[in-house]
Amino acid sequence: MHIVICIKQVPDSAQIRVHPVTNTIMRQGVPTIINPYDLFALEEALRLRDAHGGEVTVLTMGPPMAEDALRKALTYGADRAVLLTDRYFAGSDTLATSFALSQAITKVGETFGTPDIVFTGKQTIDGDTAQVGPGIAKRLDLLQLTYVAKIASIDLDVREITVERRSEGGMQMLKSRLPCLITMLEGTNEIRRGSLDDALRAARSQIVKWSAADAGIEDLAKCGLRGSPTVVKRVFAPTARAEKAAQIDTTDKTLRDLADELIAAILTRQPALEHELPFDGAA
Repeated sequence: MHIVICIKQVPDSAQIRVHPVTNTIMRQGVPTIINPYDLFALEEALRLRDAHGGEVTVLTMGPPMAEDALRKALTYGADRAVLLTDRYFAGSDTLATSFALSQAITKVGETFGTPDIVFTGKQTIDGDTAQVGPGIAKRLDLLQLTYVAKIASIDLDVREITVERRSEGGMQMLKSRLPCLITMLEGTNEIRRGSLDDALRAARSQIVKWSAADAGIEDLAKCGLRGSPTVVKRVFAPTARAEKAAQIDTTDKTLRDLADELIAAILTRQPALEHELPFDGAA
C-alpha cells in the first residue's frame, strides 16, 4: 500500500503578519511549524502503514525552508519526502494550491507507485478554508471522505475502506472504494514520538525537490498569483468592544430567578426584542 500525506508548513498563528499591499502572509522572520491538523493525518497514515505494510510519502508545496517540516515528518517515521518548490507557486490560493499538489501527486504516483490513499488535515491554521483536500480529490477524480474521525477498517483484498465521519447530525459510517482521499479531524489520535533511528535517518535523508517543470506542470497560468482568482480586498483587526460584559450574581438564586433576571437584562439592553420574541414576559 502506498499512502501520500500532504502537509503544510505554516507560520505560528500567534505571530502571523500580513503584507500591507498584497494582503498575503509574510513568512520572513516568523517561526514555522507543521500545520497541527496535518499531524493527525500523518499519524493515521503511519498507523495504516504499520498495520498493513507499504510506504508513506510526505508531500508539501512551499519555499525551500519547508524542507524543515518534511524532515520533521521523516522523524515520525515517514518513508520519503517530496518538496514542491518554485517561484511560480508564490501567492497561491486554494485553487492554485490544489492544482499544483494534484499534479505533484500524479508525478509521485508515476515515480514511486500509484497512491491508494491520499491524506490531508481537515484544514490549515493560516487559511482555515478546508478547501485544498477536496480540491485535490476533485482534480484527481478521487472519492473523498472528509472530516474523518476514525478509520474503522480497511480491506486491501477487495480495496474498500470504512470510516467514521463527523457530521452536523452526529457520526456517519461510510464505506468507500480505494483509491480515495481522506481529510482527518483534530484529536483523532496522538502523534507518536519518533524513534532515534528515524531521527538519524531523517537527518541523512535526501529530500526530493521538484520544480514546476519537474512535477510535469505545463500550464503555469494555473499556479501562483496568476492562477489565484481569490482577492483579499482588505485585512484588518476587529475593533475591540469598549463595553464590558455584565455579570449576574448567582448567590442563593434558583434557576428560575436567574432565567428571569437574565431575560430582563437582555430586554433592557435590546428593548426591541420584547416585541419580536414569542413570549409575553410572564414565566
